[in-house]
Amino acid sequence: MYLTQGLHRMLQQQPNALATVFRDRRRTYAELADRVARLAGALQSLGMQTGDRVGLLGLNSDRFLEYFLATWWGGGVVNPVNIRWSVPEIVYSLDDCDTRILLIDDTFLHMAEGIASSCKAKPLLVHIGDGPTPQGMLSYEQLIRDAAPVDDAFRGGDDLASIMYTGGTTGWPKGVMQSHMNLWSAAVARIADVPVPADALTLHIAPMFHLAALSRVILISLIGLPSIFIPAFDALDVMQAIERERVTDTLIVPTMLQALIMHPDFAKHDLGSLRRLTYGASPIAVPLLELALKALPNVEFTQGYGMTEAAPPITANGPENHSAEAIANGRLRSAGRPGLGVTVRIVDENDNEVPRGTVGEVVVRGPNIMLGYWNKPEETAQALRGGWMHTGDGAYMDEDGYIYIVDRIKDMIVSGGENVYSGEVESAIARHPAVLMCAVIGIPSEQWGEAVHAVVVCKPGIELAEDEVRAHCRESIAGYKCPKSVEFRSELPLSGAGKILKKDLREPYWAGKARSVN
Repeated sequence: MYLTQGLHRMLQQQPNALATVFRDRRRTYAELADRVARLAGALQSLGMQTGDRVGLLGLNSDRFLEYFLATWWGGGVVNPVNIRWSVPEIVYSLDDCDTRILLIDDTFLHMAEGIASSCKAKPLLVHIGDGPTPQGMLSYEQLIRDAAPVDDAFRGGDDLASIMYTGGTTGWPKGVMQSHMNLWSAAVARIADVPVPADALTLHIAPMFHLAALSRVILISLIGLPSIFIPAFDALDVMQAIERERVTDTLIVPTMLQALIMHPDFAKHDLGSLRRLTYGASPIAVPLLELALKALPNVEFTQGYGMTEAAPPITANGPENHSAEAIANGRLRSAGRPGLGVTVRIVDENDNEVPRGTVGEVVVRGPNIMLGYWNKPEETAQALRGGWMHTGDGAYMDEDGYIYIVDRIKDMIVSGGENVYSGEVESAIARHPAVLMCAVIGIPSEQWGEAVHAVVVCKPGIELAEDEVRAHCRESIAGYKCPKSVEFRSELPLSGAGKILKKDLREPYWAGKARSVN
């Protein structure tokens, strides 16, 4: 149970099969294996030892897969960096897990100096782009050319494979530790639950710092099928790639799907090869599904519900529940049923299972559940208490085992497929000298599912503008975390213990809706 297993199998059985496609660059599994073994040797020569972390800050490409496999081949641990983060957030994650080697592509070279000068231990910078290598950085391609291939370290099982950072309730992200077993079992269970045809051609759209994207790449590489990459979501680029490569499968978030089918050139492109579309991060709105079914009549839709801590799959809602009948009977609103290898319960505040139809917290166990949070034993113990991963999602289960998410117990907003923890945004706002108190909540948004909304109380005699709050936030947190809207009040609703009553703040925005999350 090691993540380079598929590469070994393809090298043995079908070395000339197509492995990766990026723009005009196409490589076979034999070519991929050679580059992986050489890159692993190069990383070891740069000081990577068993269990050391290697980061990558870049857009999607075939080199992302090489980075994943080579780091594991050489015995290391991957730390893909969130490309939407600010320099301070990136520096925190690198320092937190002591990442000493960082690969950076052309898009993010402007951040290199700020990152290197701010880290506690300056990371060794490797340029992974197609342009000229900047002074003071090493060339990715030169490293591969000069390095001798090394043998696979064959790390597997409970050995640490990845650290992927997710938002923090206390203002700082948490490094989710996934083992080879976690990632391998999640992929294999998914393959067994929903078989992937031997002729599948998968387009990777979601950014690789997301575990949903990483898990899909792992799944495809374990089977030994081609992976097709585009740098980032762009509706026109997606359509051109599907048409050019005859793509059959992809993973997307509902906001991307909406942008795709609403594009003015949608009808000009032949997307008839597309057969299966998996979406996640939020349920699909009925009007959007109806549009999508009409626009893509031959496509099977599946919703995936999961989290980084679960590597990520928890449940799936398949094509059978994306029809007119499913809209009528309500199954479309479901997050689906637990997949193979995953056990799910709905529990009360004492972790006792509640009756069917009763709302409680979703808890999960299985071989896909994380090892814990890097250097955060107390938060790990809290999340994994009793041997179950406590998701923080409020839901109920019906008599047939379908799960319906209705609320969020933990203070988190999901906006455009990204997790935003209210505490992190509140910490950023509170650092403004004019702010006395603040609260951040998620409110409904047709475009993003949920939008970040801030309620601010200014210090007496001081006024703030909405744009000032957003500009202040951008200095320390990523743009997608910054409030989309700001409301100013003279006071906030408080409980008898002095706690801000966010339920009261949220209630007007979610009134009349079947659930309090999107």
